[in-house]
Amino acid sequence: MPKVRRSKKRPPEGWDLIEETLESMEQKMREAETEPHEGKRINESLWPIFKIHHQKSRYIYDMYHRRKIISRELYEYCLKERIADANLIAKWKKSGYESLCCLRCIQTRDTNFGTNCICRVPKAKLEEGKIVECVHCGCRGCSG
Repeated sequence: MPKVRRSKKRPPEGWDLIEETLESMEQKMREAETEPHEGKRINESLWPIFKIHHQKSRYIYDMYHRRKIISRELYEYCLKERIADANLIAKWKKSGYESLCCLRCIQTRDTNFGTNCICRVPKAKLEEGKIVECVHCGCRGCSG
């Protein structure tokens, strides 16, 4: 199995704790990239990639901030090597963004009316029984 993309710099202590999981996510990412996309909209073909990217970043975030299993040195190594998305993790630390699916959902320039994505609207404020799906990443509601 191919290794997770890393620089020539040796990873810090504790890399073996997360290496296997990251390699399996990297394998899923390669499969999602090569998956045929006939019959799908352009954005729909990118949804699995956004989902795996989110999972990888959330895994690193949880291992450091919630479960405190990995060291700060290993956490910073993962951010520097772009194994996890530092900007997305920075948003997760802020109140109200704990379950944000992707950064495109909070960018107001990507919407028609200069607001957040529909997946950021609380479920209580949506019509009963209506299924909402984000155009950017396929999320069905990351507002909580």
